[in-house]
Amino acid sequence: MTDIVLGFDFGIKRIGIASGNTLSRQATPLKVIDAADNATRFNEIGKLIAEWGPARLVVGLPLHPDGAEHEMTARARRFANQLHGRFTLPVVLVDERYSSAVIPARRGQHIDAEAASIILQQYLDDYAP
Repeated sequence: MTDIVLGFDFGIKRIGIASGNTLSRQATPLKVIDAADNATRFNEIGKLIAEWGPARLVVGLPLHPDGAEHEMTARARRFANQLHGRFTLPVVLVDERYSSAVIPARRGQHIDAEAASIILQQYLDDYAP
């Protein structure tokens, strides 16, 4: 059975989102949500969940290079808990320490969706059933 999975690169200003599935095991950048307020963010995420029908959600967990947690780690965990609470889907946290290292250095919103794709690809490669 093929499961659709959505991946998230959580940020205070933007959230990058990617899609993938457990059959092809390929993640693809999907979109960036650029909204500061939670109501707008979760409304947009809800639309994507209704459209894609994912079996689970994957959230990147930012850590220091030595694995220590920091402020964004706690925020990403809170975001993952909110996703689970609002949409009642399983949420998996994936270490994202080196995800940005493989994206060519440039700025702009598209990089957030690419980062989500890398996080989701790591899940599909290493953890997906």
